[in-house]
Amino acid sequence: MSVILAIESSCDETSVAICNNGKITANVIANQTIHQNYGGVIPELASRVHQQNIVPVIQQALNDAKVNKKELNAVAFTQGPGLLGSLLVGVSFAKSFALALDLPLISVNHMHAHILAHFIDDPMPQFPFICLTVSGGHTQIVVIRSHFDMEIVGETLDDAAGEAFDKTAKILNLPYPGGPLIDKYAKEGNPLAYKFEKPQIKDLNYSFSGFKTSILYFIRNQEKENPNFVSEHLHDICASVQHSIVHILLNKLKKAAKQYGIKEIAIAGGVSANSGLRAGLTALAEELNWNVYIPAFEYCTDNAAMIAIAGYYKYLNKDFVEQDVAPLSRMEF
Repeated sequence: MSVILAIESSCDETSVAICNNGKITANVIANQTIHQNYGGVIPELASRVHQQNIVPVIQQALNDAKVNKKELNAVAFTQGPGLLGSLLVGVSFAKSFALALDLPLISVNHMHAHILAHFIDDPMPQFPFICLTVSGGHTQIVVIRSHFDMEIVGETLDDAAGEAFDKTAKILNLPYPGGPLIDKYAKEGNPLAYKFEKPQIKDLNYSFSGFKTSILYFIRNQEKENPNFVSEHLHDICASVQHSIVHILLNKLKKAAKQYGIKEIAIAGGVSANSGLRAGLTALAEELNWNVYIPAFEYCTDNAAMIAIAGYYKYLNKDFVEQDVAPLSRMEF
């Protein structure tokens, strides 16, 4: 028997989940709207809001799961990577909570957890499988041979795909967070209306900094001729940008699958909620006879359910940490 409380606080979501014998029975997420005023996450504000949210979110998760804190067997938490101030709130609370209840502590790598979110619900991928992890700060192609045997075989050399979406949205004067808005407007646009320069990066690595810059110059040049260009062609711009990013992501994923001879393919991370990426992956799976695994929307963005399921597998291995554990803004994969 194992009842695990998990805390996720790596960025601007305060989330707490309960995992009961490998099943998620609660997953509460408190989003922070204050950052919309600044066009991006302000680390100091994020950590302050985490402090305000963490106690009521934990209580809500316990209520939703109908669990008393005395029934808990362990506390899992995100150790990193992430914003240090935000992580500090979650790690400190996890340590004090576990100490007060005499419970073991389980540290979780945030990027491992995104991948292990595939083991929350059926169908689950078979080992080995390849996962394309795409979030605001990371873009990785990972070969997974077991729950904790993971190898990064390709990653971004600069900006991540999520940053490309968000920075493009800022160029288009869309409110933060802009990535979901690009996805929304893209559904009504022509994905082939405009072509953008695609980076030529060796092996299975990515680069999105030059791509982002090409969009900036394109918009500037168009607005010199027509100051209303963005407002008049917003849907086509968004559709073309999304189509290009998805093409870049899936082209390398296709190459990785062929190189490693693996047809079990998954995507994870916040950008895996993007409808264009999901549709593109589904089409590619039909073409190449892949078995594709895409998490439910609630498990794509930062959430504690993925921390809880990672914590569950670590609990089975008795992989615990001591009270001297500290948060890490950068963490070895």
